[in-house]
Amino acid sequence: MKANPGTGSVKNESVLPVFQQHDVPEAIRGLSAIADSDYVDVFTLVTSDASARTPEQWARAAFEDAAALQGQFVWRVLLGLRLQRRPSRVAGWKIADRGGDWIRLEARSWMLTGHLVILVEDEQVSLATAVRYDRPTAARVWTPLSAIHRRLAPSLLRDAYKAVRQAGPR
Repeated sequence: MKANPGTGSVKNESVLPVFQQHDVPEAIRGLSAIADSDYVDVFTLVTSDASARTPEQWARAAFEDAAALQGQFVWRVLLGLRLQRRPSRVAGWKIADRGGDWIRLEARSWMLTGHLVILVEDEQVSLATAVRYDRPTAARVWTPLSAIHRRLAPSLLRDAYKAVRQAGPR
């Protein structure tokens, strides 16, 4: 499931390679734990120092630092996700499961269930989003938002990279 990693270090974070995997690997599908998902995507950031942080650190950098208030608006207002502020959560998302190189976050609303998976492998960090429509309304809401999501995901990963770099060594 490895991407074609970049070579050496990149001086300008805005050009770090991020790509969308159009064929979602079974390993990622298995981590999302939504067997009957209606939507799945995977974006991968290629960087030589990906494994310098844990999956939870990457998740916090992406969803707490990079997505911040804009993410909260989309998740809480547009999608109606029931997020809770607790230390054991990431940006309000429940930590549903984790392994040595991955973490799965989960949230639900009255219309859908969402999973976010961060997978850290060697020289890449992948973000997978899986959505299951629990009510027909979910398709009408998520379909237009998913286009925006796919446009913003590469920047989210690059901004997470900047946040983990600014945080310094773990």
